[in-house]
Amino acid sequence: MKKVSVSTLANKKEAGKKISMLTAYDYPTAKLIDQAEIDIALVGDSLGMVLLGYENTLKVTLDDILHHTKAVARGLKKAFLVADMPFASYKMGDIKETVKGAARLVQLGGAEGVKLEGGREIIDEVRAIIKAGIPVMGHLGLTPQSVKHFGGFKVQAKEEEAAKTLLEDAKILEEAGVFSLVLECIPAPLAKKVSQSLSIPVIGIGAGKGCDGQVLVNQDLLGVSNDFKPRFVRRYANLNEEMLDAFKRYREDVEQGNFPNEEESFL
Repeated sequence: MKKVSVSTLANKKEAGKKISMLTAYDYPTAKLIDQAEIDIALVGDSLGMVLLGYENTLKVTLDDILHHTKAVARGLKKAFLVADMPFASYKMGDIKETVKGAARLVQLGGAEGVKLEGGREIIDEVRAIIKAGIPVMGHLGLTPQSVKHFGGFKVQAKEEEAAKTLLEDAKILEEAGVFSLVLECIPAPLAKKVSQSLSIPVIGIGAGKGCDGQVLVNQDLLGVSNDFKPRFVRRYANLNEEMLDAFKRYREDVEQGNFPNEEESFL
């Protein structure tokens, strides 16, 4: 697998080949993503929920994303690395500061692109970041940073007017120069229509199979937590049970004096 670039992703869409994308927050996971030949690694603000124990993504800071992006960048050689612009790092009215934040993720963190949630309301920020030479990935539908506004994690754009607005926003983002677009938790027919209407790759999460690719949070895919399982998640492992069993067996061996043994000790 050669190094994935913006051109690689565009060519895959043109050729009708599906794009794979997974979240990554650390060096070991990044190395595995490369070995599995995943196209895109995303340092998502979902780390606030799956790693830091927050109830949503709103408390994640740019420094949090930068810290984890650095770790992932050290492990990647092939996958294209995208970092989330977290809540309060844009939409605040200071476009220069937004561009500086995106630049930090690229210059210091090693990201190759950044992802922003929203449509026409953030178009000035999107254009400014792209003008600075930083590729931007869009994100429409259920945008977790707006969860308070949506009243929870719910399917979006179910009504005709909302669906029309989403499609318009997708085209506005494409015209502004985003290289790709994530659609989260929207009806599958709408996601397929958006994908067919745009020339850029459209990545779905809870948006059906009609998109040009799919993204999942790797902890969901691996079954690391049993607290919450979105309907759209397919679990390819159940590490929660395996880890719990390993921790219990370790505790029992320590309590019974079975760990360490002579071979595991320095004599």
